[in-house]
Amino acid sequence: MSTNDCLFCKIIAGEIPSKKLYEDDEMLAFYDINPMAPLHFLIIPKKHIENLMELDVSDSGLIGKLFYKAQELAKEQGCEQKGGRFVINTKTDGGQTVDHLHIHFLGGRALGWPPG
Repeated sequence: MSTNDCLFCKIIAGEIPSKKLYEDDEMLAFYDINPMAPLHFLIIPKKHIENLMELDVSDSGLIGKLFYKAQELAKEQGCEQKGGRFVINTKTDGGQTVDHLHIHFLGGRALGWPPG
């Protein structure tokens, strides 16, 4: 997929609006438009990486930063005590619907297992 066709690359470029939660030079966090929990946000790298299976060893630091910021934002949004779920859907069988690596955070209620 070309980055020109990527929904999340268009959000990063400001071509598609989002309700931003956080942004810096390497990442963007925004609320999911179809939330599955009272708190549901996504955190994405600004670098286009299609999915978790496409990581290069040079992306290791970026992935660590994404997870660190995701937990920091979850705490700021009131989930420090009860927690939540961090999810990376990967490729078709994993339920990935946008071909740009992203972490979902879901919190604000008890989440069942298995997810479905």
